[in-house]
Amino acid sequence: QVEVAESGGGSVQAGGSLRVSCRASGYTGTNYCMAWFRQAPGKEREGVATMHGVAITSYADSVKDRFVISRDYAKNTVYLQMNSLKPEDTAMYYCAASPSWGPCKRDPPKQSDFSYWGQGTQVTVSS
Repeated sequence: QVEVAESGGGSVQAGGSLRVSCRASGYTGTNYCMAWFRQAPGKEREGVATMHGVAITSYADSVKDRFVISRDYAKNTVYLQMNSLKPEDTAMYYCAASPSWGPCKRDPPKQSDFSYWGQGTQVTVSS
């Protein structure tokens, strides 16, 4: 059984940086697709970034060149480094995992493709 849990959210001023983490328990090797989604109040959940294989990544246009998804296999942890944060980045950020690469090849990623979800971590960006 795979479980994922996010941490590292918080409050930051616009232009600042924050890193959120997703620690996975159970097997989540290179054949897994790992993703970050976010959901702002009153809005639908949207895919932010995905990673599969050794380092194959994709990003939503709204975060491209500002966010970086990375993975430490030794720690079984996925990170989302968020730079140049904007108030519109304020949302609950969720980690998701799928035991195949397929979901990572869909653009944008689709929530229903992911089997495992964390509880989320809040990121708030003030202007």
